[in-house]
Amino acid sequence: MSFWYDPVAFIAEWLRGVLLGWGMAPEGAAFVLTALGAAIMPLLAMLFVIFLIWYERKLIGRIQNRFGPNRVGPFGLIQPFADMLKIFIKEYITPIGADWLPYNLAPVLSVGGVLLIWAVIPFSATIMGVNLNVGLVYIIAAGGLGALSFLLAGWGSNNKYAMIGGFRSVAQLISYEVPMVVSLLMPVMLTGSLGINDLVKAQTIPFIVTLPAAAAIFFITSVAEAGRAPFDLVEAESELVAGFNVEYSGLKFGMFFVGEFLHAFTISLLFSTLFLGGWRGPGAETYPLLGFLYLVIKTFLVYFVVILFRGSLPRFRIDQMMDLTWKVLTPLALVSLVVTALLAKPLAGIPALQAVVLFVVNAILLMVFFSVAGKRATPKRAIVGKPRPLATPHHEDVSA
Repeated sequence: MSFWYDPVAFIAEWLRGVLLGWGMAPEGAAFVLTALGAAIMPLLAMLFVIFLIWYERKLIGRIQNRFGPNRVGPFGLIQPFADMLKIFIKEYITPIGADWLPYNLAPVLSVGGVLLIWAVIPFSATIMGVNLNVGLVYIIAAGGLGALSFLLAGWGSNNKYAMIGGFRSVAQLISYEVPMVVSLLMPVMLTGSLGINDLVKAQTIPFIVTLPAAAAIFFITSVAEAGRAPFDLVEAESELVAGFNVEYSGLKFGMFFVGEFLHAFTISLLFSTLFLGGWRGPGAETYPLLGFLYLVIKTFLVYFVVILFRGSLPRFRIDQMMDLTWKVLTPLALVSLVVTALLAKPLAGIPALQAVVLFVVNAILLMVFFSVAGKRATPKRAIVGKPRPLATPHHEDVSA
């Protein structure tokens, strides 16, 4: 096995040989390699945030006709390091009356919940953390920690604006989990497995083609789960100063910042894995490094759309956001689930026909539901009673 064929397996085998050569038992060597992998993956993800911050700020700058970072280093590449230094040396401020445990636990959960998801994502045919047979359930459970971090930050900060942000997180993030979970049941129906790698291998035809309604629901709800614009009401600066993180400073605030950027990239990674075929592509099974390249390209395409949402769409009102999930996305997800259940099994023996029929039905459902949503978005206000006539202006006679 060469390095360029499968670099992770090559390095792992080399390290295993070194440990065994030092007289370590095979069980001990396996434990050390597992612990090393569990430490390296989160470290690489955290370091990758440095690039994501620069990339997103640069891209949003172009979308909004600005330059973005362009002073510190070539193309502003060193600007994220300057921001990191500023955050590290800032003073820690804890508000009087804050609940110590939830206040300090919230920043850790905001990052930890995202990093836990990376443990089960297959980056290629052979590069993955853990191949769980219930990986999809694990991802849903780990993603809930992000919502919990917002709630703990709002509750523990002893601040009314932070508290409102925490309440909004309950309304927003938990509500949007309902259509998200329902949309994920449809790929499971077609695959017959909850394992993430099994879902990838089953996508001879990507699920975005077979199940476009499920893909659209999952994408919209994932953006809402991440608290990104236009769903960033939990930290709405215009009315909540900064929302749930208003009382945080220094590295604690920085951890929320890291969690936000990493979560945005992680939902792009999940969408690519679950609906775009993940690492699948020509030659991906033969050359795992090529599969990793396919996944990176797909993920950055989805990440571009996520950034485009943030840089171009205005923030929803809270009532509009709740209307979208309960009156549009949840009914659409339930109807799509029933239709998929009725059509998938009879057509299971003919994959091409199954894909065509499901695509047509899903496309019709999307058009119907979003046309209804568009009409409901601008309702006409009812006129109560007769309109009053305009008052005639009174001009005082000043001729005398």
